[in-house]
Amino acid sequence: MGIKSYVGRRAKPTKGTDQQIKVSDYMTTNLIKFKTDQSVLDVMNTLIKKRISGGPVVNDKNELVGIISEGDCMKQISVSRYYNQPMKDIKVSDHMATDVETIDGNMNVFDAAELFLKSKRRRFPILEDGKLVGQISQKDVLKAALQLKGRSWR
Repeated sequence: MGIKSYVGRRAKPTKGTDQQIKVSDYMTTNLIKFKTDQSVLDVMNTLIKKRISGGPVVNDKNELVGIISEGDCMKQISVSRYYNQPMKDIKVSDHMATDVETIDGNMNVFDAAELFLKSKRRRFPILEDGKLVGQISQKDVLKAALQLKGRSWR
């Protein structure tokens, strides 16, 4: 009696189905952006009101200078309480992440999904000629996958 394989038959890949599915097709372009001189308290209020987990920080030329997230704000809450500092005096520039990884808007959305898995990041900004033009989140990739399921997945 031999061992049976329970691996199902694999569908042949359809040529070109995912070649043109770019990050730029699914990225968010209407971004909530922050400035370096904003207070962390202002950022916290915006994150809660807009139901987002973070956002890009830009200068006056719309160039990306960092990202601030819920985690950055949480760290500040702890520090402020310990040192008894008023939150309204703490600026974004002091607590944003400045080592920001960006991705190309022409990248395939499935390659972006792999980057999300490897990096453990929640969002990637997209730059064009040094300017912030959009952002793709894990949720945007999930939306893309759901839309594509009807066209190319079996």
